[in-house]
Amino acid sequence: MPLQGVCWFLCCRQGFSLLGREYGEKEEEESFELRNKEDLTPNGRSPAEVTVSQPTLTANGTNGHTVSEVSEMKSLIIEKNKMGLEEEPELLVKGWLLREVRGNWIKQRRYWFALSQDSLDYYSGPEKGARRLGTLVLTSLCSVIWPDKQTYKETGHWSITVYGRKHCYRLYSKHFNEAVHWACAIQKIIDTKAPVETPTQLLIRDIEENKFNPEVVEHIYQHNPILKYTQGPLYAPLLAFPYGSLEHTYHGGQGYGSVREEAVKLFNCLQQLESAREPVPIIQGVLQTCLDLRPLRDEVYCQLVKQNSYTPDPYTAAHLRYWQLLTCMSCTFRPGPTVLKYLRFHLKRIQSQSPESEMDNYASFISEALEKTKCRECVPSWEEIQMLMSRQEMLCTVHYPGPLSCQLYISSHTTANEVVRMMQEKLGLQESKNTFALYEQNALWEQPVAGGALIADILTSLSAKESESSSQWKLCFKLYCLLDADSISLDSIEYLFLYEQCHEMVVRGQLPACDEDLQALASLRLQCLMGDFSTHAPCPPLDELFPGHRLEAQVVMSLSAPQALPPCQLAAQDCPTAQRFPTGLLAGTLWSHAATAAHKQKAEQDMRLRSRLKEEAAAVMGSILERWKGLAGYSCRDSMAAYLTIARQWSGFGCTLYEVDFYISSTGSFSQKLWLGVAATSVSLYRQDEAEALESFPYGQICSYGVSDSNTFKITAGDRDLLFETTKLTEIMQLMNAYFGAIRRQRGKDADVTVTESTEVGFHHLGSTHKHNLLPSHPV
Repeated sequence: MPLQGVCWFLCCRQGFSLLGREYGEKEEEESFELRNKEDLTPNGRSPAEVTVSQPTLTANGTNGHTVSEVSEMKSLIIEKNKMGLEEEPELLVKGWLLREVRGNWIKQRRYWFALSQDSLDYYSGPEKGARRLGTLVLTSLCSVIWPDKQTYKETGHWSITVYGRKHCYRLYSKHFNEAVHWACAIQKIIDTKAPVETPTQLLIRDIEENKFNPEVVEHIYQHNPILKYTQGPLYAPLLAFPYGSLEHTYHGGQGYGSVREEAVKLFNCLQQLESAREPVPIIQGVLQTCLDLRPLRDEVYCQLVKQNSYTPDPYTAAHLRYWQLLTCMSCTFRPGPTVLKYLRFHLKRIQSQSPESEMDNYASFISEALEKTKCRECVPSWEEIQMLMSRQEMLCTVHYPGPLSCQLYISSHTTANEVVRMMQEKLGLQESKNTFALYEQNALWEQPVAGGALIADILTSLSAKESESSSQWKLCFKLYCLLDADSISLDSIEYLFLYEQCHEMVVRGQLPACDEDLQALASLRLQCLMGDFSTHAPCPPLDELFPGHRLEAQVVMSLSAPQALPPCQLAAQDCPTAQRFPTGLLAGTLWSHAATAAHKQKAEQDMRLRSRLKEEAAAVMGSILERWKGLAGYSCRDSMAAYLTIARQWSGFGCTLYEVDFYISSTGSFSQKLWLGVAATSVSLYRQDEAEALESFPYGQICSYGVSDSNTFKITAGDRDLLFETTKLTEIMQLMNAYFGAIRRQRGKDADVTVTESTEVGFHHLGSTHKHNLLPSHPV
């Protein structure tokens, strides 16, 4: 296409003709030129070129193009400065309001306000010919804050706040209905306005429409500096953002300014990358801001594309910092549809212009990342950012029962399900009938990881937890759904998984058994770990062999048994004076002595409890060691088999226990603490430390299950509704979903069980950390 044809096409664009009045960005922020085709410039420049340039600064640091309030009224909508009140177009609302005026101190002044289809104006009075004192032009980017009680309590007036491009009107009325009427009317005008587009957005649309015409695209870039690299500052965002404070628009409370202010600050951060000795903190800061302020994600993408276009020294390390940040952005946030098309076009253009270059390599990596990226829940860690800057994968350590571990290479897009499949392949567990999951785990707590969760996010959150506490966190690969324990071979690694997880249940006190069986299990554990008894063998502590709460409960029960009181205490109880003195003159003195005596008695009880615990622990450990001596000759496999034989005597073997408060009454009153056991075929209720189930509900009898409120789980079995209060709502739902999924797969058709919408609705009430696939990380 000849150049004159290109110019004629650009003349057809109508967006710029309204730019001055719609977007309101006069010379203060960006300057535009739109010439007619017939107008020829002395320098021979093509007549229809659209020029968007950055403003210049004067020597005193202010804008070279200073625009007053009067100039805004001239440049926007209509020429109003020549009009008096009697010449005003149709007014929608008018009346007296107080306006907050800021000077040396904040004060309120009374003005006559008039609302039209285009603006909110105020005058010195309502009479004809009254002087116009100010105008706030209304566009789609304006916003209104409605009246609130807090301001009324503080000032005695109902307030509304109207945000415009350059002005903010804080208005007050004594009457609530009047304030609401003004707010509704102004908001209605704002809602009728066409969406405002910035010059950059209009040019992006031009590029999209002409992406198959290289000459037109090149012409757009060459004659619009706003699209190209700059060393100067940015005075306005590249994209359109609503005017107003951050608190009522997107995200307040973290020290941010308005979105428009933060967009300009981010561009300054991007420019600092070129000279920064260590870029990772700056990159992390930009990503954190984009995580907190979602609208800025597309803005940063546009800024990075701008700084990667027509760079003076594109192959220097300083310039590649922009590509490295763009790589991190592409693995953290997915841009909106319009910006995504623009970004992909930019990447292809760079690859065609600079083949076999470092920029080509980054563009290829970013293009692939954009196909996989989901919105992250955490900002990438320092380690992940360093790996992304060099376009490499990072190592992830996954632990499994033994204690053993292996290292896997993962990307920013690797999910928990993918790691589970990798672990199954690595350990030869692909043919197992049981399912596996990843767990976040420390010494006292564990939780299954949702299958769709990104491992990079999980590792970042574990690092944060470690920094907040002294405990060590790790990612573990374990059995999740025990569907067929009988098919597990004694020589397989899966048998080790079953044994180790069974022992974890024993130590936590989740395997109901008598003391003799628990001591037998502890001795078999020693034989498995240490081999035959030896006085020189280092013995693990008792709490790694025997349930500690069981021991403590027995000691507390023995100490709480009623004992005969000393004669002096019996005499004191019978003495009426002892009952009469506390309410008399010496009450304070006697109360002080009583408090001291009670404190002393409590200290003695604690000392006695610790002493008895040591005695009882020594006795139990001695009994375990004696049993260990009798196991001489048992191999590790023999010990594991004997251990599991004892554990299988419990009818609930293989189920996962959750502590719940069971509501006996349907009204929610009268509850008792029970165990809810979720197994492969049924859900059962147990009293804690009792082996026999109070009641079992096969899955065929369960009509629905789900979350009824923030901490209540509901199961409908037949005509009965069972309500449980628990903190493990997510885990119970995930496990039951997994078992029902296994049942459906085994049947090869949809389950006969009807899982109602409560299954899905319940999760929406949880506010869970992982908002991905709500099933845990087992193969689907």
